[in-house]
Amino acid sequence: MNNIKLSILDQSPIISGHTPAQAIRETIRLAQAAERLGFHRYWMAEHHSIAALADPCPEILVTRVAAATSTIRVGTGGILLPYYSPFKVAEQFRMLEALYPGRIDLGIGRAPGGDQTTALAMGEGRYSGAEHFPEQVQYLVAYLDSTLPADHPFAKVKVMPAGPTAPQVWLLGSSGYSGALAAQLGLRFAFAHFISAQGGDAVMRDYRARYQSSGREPESHALLCVFVICAETGEEAERLAMSIDLRRLNMDYGVNAPVPNHEEAADYPYTEADRRRIASQRRRLVLGTPDTVRTRLLELRDAYEADELMVITITGDYDSRLRSYERLAGAFGLGRGT
Repeated sequence: MNNIKLSILDQSPIISGHTPAQAIRETIRLAQAAERLGFHRYWMAEHHSIAALADPCPEILVTRVAAATSTIRVGTGGILLPYYSPFKVAEQFRMLEALYPGRIDLGIGRAPGGDQTTALAMGEGRYSGAEHFPEQVQYLVAYLDSTLPADHPFAKVKVMPAGPTAPQVWLLGSSGYSGALAAQLGLRFAFAHFISAQGGDAVMRDYRARYQSSGREPESHALLCVFVICAETGEEAERLAMSIDLRRLNMDYGVNAPVPNHEEAADYPYTEADRRRIASQRRRLVLGTPDTVRTRLLELRDAYEADELMVITITGDYDSRLRSYERLAGAFGLGRGT
């Protein structure tokens, strides 16, 4: 078996016919299964006013998931920093680190996590975008590590609860921007292949080449996140993929609806234009039998020069989602000393 860390990104999908509260309960159930199966990290994403995704505040859900598990690393993929005070985020994650030392990851993103109207509502009528993101990241890390210069006006302000360990900090991205910033600041970097399937290999190589060693991270560390559906047969994987195909089609058409269940996906009256749209999105999806998926993920790992792989799976029911992760864990021999 290949020695590789394999992790999970969970967007807490709301499947048609289920409530948001059920989606959150399924996140907790899946996290417990992930730990049992031998996955390394479990990250939760931040989205706002999206009918298909239940989690707008992963910093709260991290607390619940970490309490329901005992060894798996738990974190955010990610906190959308332009909305927030770096000092307050540092306090939240210092608290999480005090509660669960050595298990907390702080993934940071700069996307709005919803439409422009929602972004304006989050900012009380203003959305500054991400022009201050680099400065925010630097302040956040300095607050976490108490490394503000001695002559800085805030140098005496300490983020509590202080402690001997700190969360890992990851910059997340689907373009070259965050990779270049992570290299400049000496931080870990995670690339979202499930958002952008083209050009990421060059972004990752550029991150490696430009990496500037830091006190926090002496060496570069890169993670690749891929959308995966793993099934017993290729035909079954194709059937399960129809729900995410229709979900992405809805996104293209501006339809804010829950994730379609299998019946809705099968019964939808697709046009030829719809099918072309779906085909164009399939580059962002790895699907098939366990052996097929494992081979493709290892190819991507090598092409992107990734240290770790993370997978996200959404299907038209929660049990098939769990079975996909179970098959993936088996294909990689997780939990068996790989």
